[in-house]
Amino acid sequence: MKLRKDFYTRPDVVQVAQDLLGKYLYTNHDGILTGGIIVETEAYSGTNDKACHAHMNRRTQRTEIMYHEGGVAYVYLVYGMYNLFNIITNVEGQADAVLVRAIEPTEGIEEMLLRRNMATPKPNLTAGPGVLSIALSINRSHYGETLTGDTIWIEDKGIAVPAEGIAIGPRIGIDYAGEDALLPWRFWLKDNKWVSRKK
Repeated sequence: MKLRKDFYTRPDVVQVAQDLLGKYLYTNHDGILTGGIIVETEAYSGTNDKACHAHMNRRTQRTEIMYHEGGVAYVYLVYGMYNLFNIITNVEGQADAVLVRAIEPTEGIEEMLLRRNMATPKPNLTAGPGVLSIALSINRSHYGETLTGDTIWIEDKGIAVPAEGIAIGPRIGIDYAGEDALLPWRFWLKDNKWVSRKK
């Protein structure tokens, strides 16, 4: 079942980030379906999180979508080469987001291998937010895309992830955020080989 808008508009972005684990992320690009199980996420809060692009109420051309009502995609470029896929949450004006860091591929694996120029499925196919977007053909044209449509969406297939099956730690690559870099807002499925590795 496709997640409805009210899943995304809840006020606690940290809870939403945890609840996304075990859900299925899909994309339909030129009629080709690719996707898999979300196994790693990170929460970002617009209100009081130095790691968030909208910290201190920053509103730029890039961050404007963060202030929309939850349930849309925020895709931005890092290192001049990687598009990162984020899910906007909460109500309009709050600027909360969840970065999807990794999926366990289940659908369209052959197509993902072509997009990633790989011969066989290995964890680096989709373990990491940059390579995940390449495998799923997510780019900045998806900025602002609704997550309740037929281009990018998330489904609940009834997988119950017990609390003891979730690992919790600090987010990755945000050392500039000072004490906020230590917030335990990264969540991943324990012992899942498709979780990204900290560089």
